[in-house]
Amino acid sequence: MRLQSISARGTAAVAIICIICIISSVDAKKPSLTFRPQRSITFTSRQRQQQSIQQQNYDNNIFNTILDIRGGASRKKRGGKTATLYSSSSQNKKSSPKKTATGKAKVRGSVKDEPEKSAVSDTLKKYKAILPLTRIYITTVGIVTLLGLLLGEEMAQGVLALDPIRTINGLELWRPITAACFLGPPSIGWLMNAYYLFEYGSSLERAFGTAQHLLFLFIQIMFLSVCSIFFGQPFFAQSVITSMLHVLSRSMPNQKVKWLIFTVPYWTLPYGLMATDVLQAQGNAAAALPHIMGILSGHLYFFHKNVWPKIGGEDWLVPPEFMRRKLDQDYGGGDVSKSKESISNALKSRKKGKGRKLG
Repeated sequence: MRLQSISARGTAAVAIICIICIISSVDAKKPSLTFRPQRSITFTSRQRQQQSIQQQNYDNNIFNTILDIRGGASRKKRGGKTATLYSSSSQNKKSSPKKTATGKAKVRGSVKDEPEKSAVSDTLKKYKAILPLTRIYITTVGIVTLLGLLLGEEMAQGVLALDPIRTINGLELWRPITAACFLGPPSIGWLMNAYYLFEYGSSLERAFGTAQHLLFLFIQIMFLSVCSIFFGQPFFAQSVITSMLHVLSRSMPNQKVKWLIFTVPYWTLPYGLMATDVLQAQGNAAAALPHIMGILSGHLYFFHKNVWPKIGGEDWLVPPEFMRRKLDQDYGGGDVSKSKESISNALKSRKKGKGRKLG
């Protein structure tokens, strides 16, 4: 019995000692439990501070982007300088490319860098690019048309029309020139005739040279003045245009061109224009007379210039040497004259090709 009591007491003592050890170990670990919350609290505050800094930087970037789009100044950044509306130095302009309103880099050669072009300067540039004799003819047409508007219809007839008595007896030598340049008052028909004059005149002058084209116009004005006096026509500018077209059409007669909705050979185009004017005049045959005069005058020049020398005759329609040196020197003199002769020969021997619309 004593042994059992002793063993029970020993067991109880051992249990008490174990409990005391556990309690002491728990008390020893209490400081560590209080230290852990401090670490988590410190880490949370630092994370919040970093998030606030990131949010502030994000807000600054958004605000600066809005200001860049609007064109204003940006906020002051840490470690940088404050930009103002007038803080653009020459060094920054050279180093950094310019930007558009969308933030993209500007393409070089923009409108600000290039000189501004007006419609007047562009028109003058195109006007100066016209061949010289054609430019003079078109300018004379414009001046005569303006005089006709200022003088009125009756006064224009008395001053500009071809009058043989005043031309010969009164020495009013400008009348054949004004009769060859007056296309009537401004209208749709006036614009079309002016375009034909520019188109056909430029083609002839480019192909045969300025001196030869001047000789062509001189022959047309002389012959058409005689025909106009005979038929009682005060003006013959339409006949000059038809004569130009006839010479061009005879140079390449089989070339296919467009007339209205039809495809016809080139040599028939002057007759097509004559038929168009007759239809516009409601079948009046008098509207065909200027075209008939132009076809006869143009064929006179073409025959003596191209047909007669081939059958053994002499080509007497050659401009003088001084005229060729004076008028063709801007285009290189003799070398370019030879090239123009080769162009004219190519036009004469041109074969059938694809059609194109003229007029």
